[in-house]
Amino acid sequence: MTLQVRDQDGAAWVAVKAVPGASRDRIAGLYGDALKVQVSAPPEGGKANARICAVLAAALGVPVRDVTVVQGAGNPRKVIAVRGLDARTVAQRLLGQG
Repeated sequence: MTLQVRDQDGAAWVAVKAVPGASRDRIAGLYGDALKVQVSAPPEGGKANARICAVLAAALGVPVRDVTVVQGAGNPRKVIAVRGLDARTVAQRLLGQG
């Protein structure tokens, strides 16, 4: 499968499968059509979501403030919006990670 990334509302929206409570923070590759992101933060109080945004921002070379959870904040399957980059650029940069 290919990574689900689309341009919407002035941002690139990326499908993510979150894995909180992992041993380390990393992009673990594709999980179906989503990007599997493992973070050491627990899934409580938005801590894991904040770490996921930080991991993606670092991988994409954008400020953390430009990466936000737009769907699925309380679920393992999320959609993350990245402002400042188009879907093609996001896909290219993320698929080079992992």
